[in-house]
Parts: sequence; C-alpha cells; structure tokens
Amino acid sequence: MKCRYIDGSKESLKKVSEALGMRGKMSLEPIIKTVQDIIEQVRTRGDEAVLEYTSRFDGADLSENLFRVTEEEMRVGLSQVDEKLIGIMQKAADNIRIFHDKQKEEGYRISVGEHAEVGMLVRPLSVVGVYVPAGTAPLPSTVLMDTIPAKVAGVPRVILCSPPRKDGTLDPTILAAAKLAGVDEIYKIGGAQAIAAMAYGTATVPRVDKVCGPGNIYVNTAKRLLFGQIDIDMFAGPSEILIIADDSARPEFVAADMLSQAEHDKLASAVLLTTSATLADAVMEAVDRRSEKSPRKSILSESLKNYCAIVNVPTLEDALAFSEEIAPEHLELCISNPDVWISKVKNAGAIFVGNFTPESVGDYFAGPNHTLPTSGTARFFSPLNVGDFTKKISLIRYDEATLKSCYEDIAYFARAEGLEAHAQAVTVRFE
Repeated sequence: MKCRYIDGSKESLKKVSEALGMRGKMSLEPIIKTVQDIIEQVRTRGDEAVLEYTSRFDGADLSENLFRVTEEEMRVGLSQVDEKLIGIMQKAADNIRIFHDKQKEEGYRISVGEHAEVGMLVRPLSVVGVYVPAGTAPLPSTVLMDTIPAKVAGVPRVILCSPPRKDGTLDPTILAAAKLAGVDEIYKIGGAQAIAAMAYGTATVPRVDKVCGPGNIYVNTAKRLLFGQIDIDMFAGPSEILIIADDSARPEFVAADMLSQAEHDKLASAVLLTTSATLADAVMEAVDRRSEKSPRKSILSESLKNYCAIVNVPTLEDALAFSEEIAPEHLELCISNPDVWISKVKNAGAIFVGNFTPESVGDYFAGPNHTLPTSGTARFFSPLNVGDFTKKISLIRYDEATLKSCYEDIAYFARAEGLEAHAQAVTVRFE
C-alpha cells in the first residue's frame, strides 16, 4: 500500500493542501437531520428515548437504573484489567497531572484607588461531561487526558459517558482509567443521545456545563448543534500528522510515525516533507512494507491512498511555509537542528522534536494533552488545557473618591454613544 510521491513545487503543494482541506467535507444534511431528531427526542422524553437509542444503536437492553455504572461493576471491571497496564496508566496519569498543574490560574486584582480595585476571578465549571468512544479501539488514554485537566482546574463533578457493549458492560480499561483519573460518575450511553443527555439532563444523567471528548460524525454533529446550550472542547476533524525531515532522520522511524496516524481512520492524514530524496525513497518502501503487516490494513489502504503523501521539497524553509499554511495537529521535526526551527513555528497543535519523540509519546505518556486542534484550526485553537474547565469573572469595586475622579469622562463617553441613562447612572451620584 503506497502513499503518493510528490515533487515539492508550489503547484503540487497546493494540491496536497486542497486534498487535506476536503477531508470530511461530505454532505452533512442527512446526518444533521438524524441528530436533530435524536436531540429533540432526548430533550423531551429523557431516559426513555436514551434507552431506545441504546438498544437500537448499541444492541444493549438496559433499564433506567442500569445506566449508571455501579461500584460492583467497577470492581468486576477492574479485576479484568492487566495489572501492568494499570501501572502504566498510573504513570501516564501522574505525568498528565504534573504538566497540567502548571497551567492553573489564580486570577488577579489591581488597585485603582485607595479603596477601589478591578480584578479577575477564576472559577471552575460545576459539572463536566467526558465522552469516550468504544468502537474498534476503546480509548482509556482519552479518559485520562480529558478528566485530569478538569480535576486540576477544580471541577467538583466529572461524569463520563461511553457506549456499552451488547452485554450491557463497559470496556474494563475505560473503567480503570476513569478510576485513576478521578471520574465521579460513569454512564453506559453512547452516540448523539449521550451528548444530548448531558446537554439537557435526564432523570438519570445530570446536565453538564461542558462536554469534551472525541467521537464519530454523529457525536461531533451533536456537539456542534448543542454548542451554546453547553460548551464543548473543540470542533474536531480527522487526525493528521506532518513530518519535516532532513537526511538525519531515520526512515523506519518516519514510516512508523506516519502509519501511527494513518491507522486512526480512513480520513486520517500523514504527510512527510523532506529535503532528502534518498530518505523519501526509503520511507516510501518502509511505509509500503509496514502497512502490509498492519492489523488495521483496510483502514491504512484508504488513508494512504487518499490523504497521505511523501513530498521532496527544495528547502526546510519551503517545508515550514507549507506547515504554517495547513497548521497541523501533530508536527514532527526530524531534523539535525530542530531548536533553530521551533521558534519559527506559529501554527501547530503539538510539536514533537527529534528522532526519539514519536507522536505516540504525546498520545499516551508525556503529559501534554493529546486533544489537539485539527483541520487547520491550530491557527486559532489550543490543545485542551486547564483553562478550558474554568470561567473568568470580572470584579469591579469603586469608592466615591475614585468614581468622582472620572465620572464626567464616563458620562461624556456614554452620551457620545447616545445612551443618556448610562450617563445619568454616574452623574446622579454627584448631583
């Protein structure tokens, strides 16, 4: 399974950029109609509708009192998880917690008079919902990445929703990760109906302030439609990696890193930009050989054919210019002098530096969040962080002397906008 080999001309790079931009640009009208119906049913009928959709889409027949995972289910589930994996997840959780603890904000106050001040108060959200898919690849790493920053921010109640298996149980690794991360409640609900249940609340599921976590097109559409009723983490698109490499890079490493993203789904993208024709040829061969042995070969064949490319560019400057244009979710710098280039990167979700920093390090273990902006949104979005789980409240306190020193200016400004009552709200205090 070969990905495309492309010359580094501006015309060729433009075509690559256009191809990446078309990912996921399918007509959403039928999906939007389906999701709107699900949302409305859950909003008006609550648990009854959730039960029906869980039976229809997940094949699990649950009753209202079985939505929530019990302590006994947690005990049984945890007993099924390999102790070594639990230990590794604990190490990852510790790294994630340490990294995100540095992001906490305390707010501030500024004196503007003897008894006057302005300031910013930082408050955690009250209830956060984490959605974790459980299809072909359950994602306990997402449980850690989405829950721990919320807990570091001080969110007192984090709930988790994940689709049940046909026997009505959840994947044990998700339960183990939830225990390590500090999830407060777990509900066996998936799909758009889970997002709607968290947005509006039901007799069983609490209403949340924010929902975060990945999902399929129905889950992401529900998040988009419910944005405003709740906050969401970001508008997620297909996963992507861009690797910039010179002749110091290792072909097998680069090929493995490209495939690590391409195996996500058929719309995933992996692009190599290299100044070395020798490296390009070697990576092409390694990608072909490695993909043939992959257990996710059918997914790789689609993503490699449509959204992956190996591009031989004239210079590293050309490579960086292309990277800045597409603002990749994951950017790897497999070059001999990466520190020179890091300062020049303005648009990327996360930067992975050197031959021994594969993207998988960030996905699972290093500590920085793996929930990253995709589809070019790294131009203006940031990785999920502690600040996403807080809100800021402005504080203003003036005394008589401070207001007297500026009330005429305020009144003049208000009248310039034609708002006389605003002006009088300050002048009345000195008449």
